Amino acid sequence: MRKFWLLLTATLSLSPALAQSAAAPSRPEVRNPAPGELRGLWVDAFGPGLRTPQEIDRLVADARAMGVNVLFAQVGRRGDCYCNNAAMPRTEDPAVPAGFDPLQDLITKAHAQGIQVHAWIITTAIWNRLEAPKDPAHVFNTHGPSAQGSDNWLMVRHDGATRGGADYYLDPGHPQAAAYIREMYLSVVRNYDVDGIQFDRVRYPDQNEPAGQASWGYNPVALERYRAETGASGIPAPNDERWKAWRRQQVTHLVRSVYLEAKALKPNLWVSAATITYGEGPATLRDFRTKTRTYNEVLQDWESWTRLGYLDLNVMMNYKRDFVPAQASWFDQWNAFGRLARGPRYVVSGAAIYLNDQASSVNQARKAQEAGLDGWAGYSYRTPDADVNAQKRTYLEVLPELAGKLTGPGAPFAQTASWGQPSRGLHAIRGRVTAQRGPLGGRSVELWTGGRLFARTQTDGEGRYGFVIFPLGEVELRTEGAAPLRLTPALGRVNDAPELSIP
Repeated sequence: MRKFWLLLTATLSLSPALAQSAAAPSRPEVRNPAPGELRGLWVDAFGPGLRTPQEIDRLVADARAMGVNVLFAQVGRRGDCYCNNAAMPRTEDPAVPAGFDPLQDLITKAHAQGIQVHAWIITTAIWNRLEAPKDPAHVFNTHGPSAQGSDNWLMVRHDGATRGGADYYLDPGHPQAAAYIREMYLSVVRNYDVDGIQFDRVRYPDQNEPAGQASWGYNPVALERYRAETGASGIPAPNDERWKAWRRQQVTHLVRSVYLEAKALKPNLWVSAATITYGEGPATLRDFRTKTRTYNEVLQDWESWTRLGYLDLNVMMNYKRDFVPAQASWFDQWNAFGRLARGPRYVVSGAAIYLNDQASSVNQARKAQEAGLDGWAGYSYRTPDADVNAQKRTYLEVLPELAGKLTGPGAPFAQTASWGQPSRGLHAIRGRVTAQRGPLGGRSVELWTGGRLFARTQTDGEGRYGFVIFPLGEVELRTEGAAPLRLTPALGRVNDAPELSIP
């Protein structure tokens, strides 16, 4: 049996106001067996794969030949959608025929072959060109550089920059920006029979200045929220630990909110994230928090997301070259840590097939199996090995070769495998805190059970909170200044709590 990780001592010691869990005894938790073995393939929208009916026919046939049972399909590229019915405007990609709905076509064809479709959306990056989008309703046009005051949702760097590399980003510390991001995902869940949704780039950007410090997140609205919720004054330095913890928490709030809202719509939906694994892997949970760029520079605390149940599936972007000894070691280290940190959820090793020769990719798929993970995924369909990435060969030449090496006698995928739905037992609460005065965000909400404090969380900028993993039976919800609420959440769904109202 695995321990149910309720406590994260280092988080509590860092900032009690940002703690995720309360000091309560841990209890044994049996991890539900995985519903098969995930064999995934990322299909990005920057080349062939999703743009036409013919490309999708070929994609599905290739996926089946490779033994793939899950397609992570990039339907959200930069504030747009390779679909016709979402909160984001339809893509401007000229390769997509007028009126054609790539996502719907992919779902129909993939499901006919027993292959799942998980809608992959870039979370915060919304535009990457100097010329504006053609659609006036695109979020870059309505809430980008030309918007004034609180209508401007863009991420700002400490030095005033609003563009990281080629990209403009939305700031998750701005409540309206976070709400828009949430709706990007939920609109796809409502309108399409997807098997899952996947966060990508659900974090703060790279391109930090000063280098090595978390220098993004200085949107004026986010800064004002931080000061109001914490009592801080002035403009914090990028490496200010309290400021880093607050920003890290905004990303976690966003993941939690999307998870709860999406699972309320479709309890059997997979919610996953493509997570960062820069450099060598940590050996312990403490190392993750103290030594990784993941936690300290891009402020992505994916360890807490799996422990607290805010994801069903963690797909680590474990992008390492197998033929480089140091990187091969890092690949193994992150696999080991992913297994250590998965809690009651599932973890997959995502491999960079575009950086590797075919033999190396096959070896990494085998190593993911040997590490005891729940599967493997390759990035990406249009660049299936290093030769294609270097433009020495085409993906059409390489894909049949890679399929044969993955599925042939003695190969990692020689035996077929299925991937089912998330394990049964969804048991969650979502609610809101309202207040006549003071900020809605940053308020502590406690969950008590059996007369003991079991868990503590915080509200986001809209006053939303939630709990995903807790015992069956009656619970009590408390926040300072409001009357406690008692309820008995039902198993199998997301339960709505009445408002915690503070006069």
